[in-house]
Amino acid sequence: MPVQKEIIGKKSRRLKGKRIALCITGSVGCIRSVEIARDLIRYGADVFAVMNSDAQALIGPSLLEWATGNSVVTKITGKCEHLSLTNGEGKVDIVLVAPSTANTIAKCANGICDSPVSLLLMTAIGAGIPVMFVPAMHDSLYNDIFRENVKKLERFAEFVPPLEEEGKKKMPASDDIVYRVIRRLGDGSLRGKKVVVTAGATREYLDDIRFISNRSTGRMGIAFGKEAWLRGADVTVIAAYCEVPIPRYLKAVKAETIDEMGKGLMKEAKRSDIVVTAAGVGDFEIEKRSGKIKSGKELLLKLSPAKKIVDGIKRINKKCKFILFKAESGVGEKEMIKRAVRRGKETRADIVIANDERGFGGEVSTVVAINGEKARKIEGSKEEIASAVFGWL
Repeated sequence: MPVQKEIIGKKSRRLKGKRIALCITGSVGCIRSVEIARDLIRYGADVFAVMNSDAQALIGPSLLEWATGNSVVTKITGKCEHLSLTNGEGKVDIVLVAPSTANTIAKCANGICDSPVSLLLMTAIGAGIPVMFVPAMHDSLYNDIFRENVKKLERFAEFVPPLEEEGKKKMPASDDIVYRVIRRLGDGSLRGKKVVVTAGATREYLDDIRFISNRSTGRMGIAFGKEAWLRGADVTVIAAYCEVPIPRYLKAVKAETIDEMGKGLMKEAKRSDIVVTAAGVGDFEIEKRSGKIKSGKELLLKLSPAKKIVDGIKRINKKCKFILFKAESGVGEKEMIKRAVRRGKETRADIVIANDERGFGGEVSTVVAINGEKARKIEGSKEEIASAVFGWL
């Protein structure tokens, strides 16, 4: 039964050609397994479900067959499904256990193969196929015995950190799980690299309540952080105000003001291989007044030019690759590029991304990436722009 063609690769083709065994155990979190299967397919994967009997008591195999378009393994038979999924042309690229109970992890850690899932896991480990667990259980099961079993398996498997809510360890969002699969199966072009990205809009406070800021949403910076992480990098986001959440797998350092952004960036840039300055950093500072300024009468503000924090990137780290964003407003494309080239030379940036205010906040943007004497126009989502730029670096 072929899966609905309209969803295959709908989000991207990052998992095109990848075969994934989705193992489902008897946690109530299995109600999310259909969603995870469909999202893997939306990234281009071919998914094969393997279910324990406890999982089948909660959701039916027919639902997973519908979700994946493939027959579901529900028991150990003479067909040796565990071997066909881990050997030869039909072998999978990764085994994802989502959700995984403490029982399944304990069985795998101690070599017990008495269910379709535990048998597949042992066979996959023996065949050198990557294994990823997404634990989901009550807090009391997340104990020292469980941790010892995890420690045993960490030589062979990756564990996705759970969400801690309502006294339970729950599965994280589907995108979080799928992105970890993409990272594990990706080309790893930035594996071992440290990347720092700035994101969002800084704020300069007039008093304890009011501030001046800009229209940056943080979407572009977070997209660059996600792309670097998907390519295997260790990523830190220096985050001012962002309208979109920062994924859990990215390390975030809060930096609300220009001064905080500068200090945070300089600290991270010293030890980074790649620096991306996508934040909307203010150009002016103001002396903050304590309390709340009274309203109802004219107020004159004195704005002082802020120090350009990006000017120091190459001085403190000559070897890093530096990607600089240069935003403009009210100028044509030729002038925008001209100004970006000039600013790139001043800061010794490796790539300058020239953009205007029309792309702020939207899902789709148009930018011009400038690398030395070469200029390339890129139009698409923030994620597509990030992918294209890192591919060009």
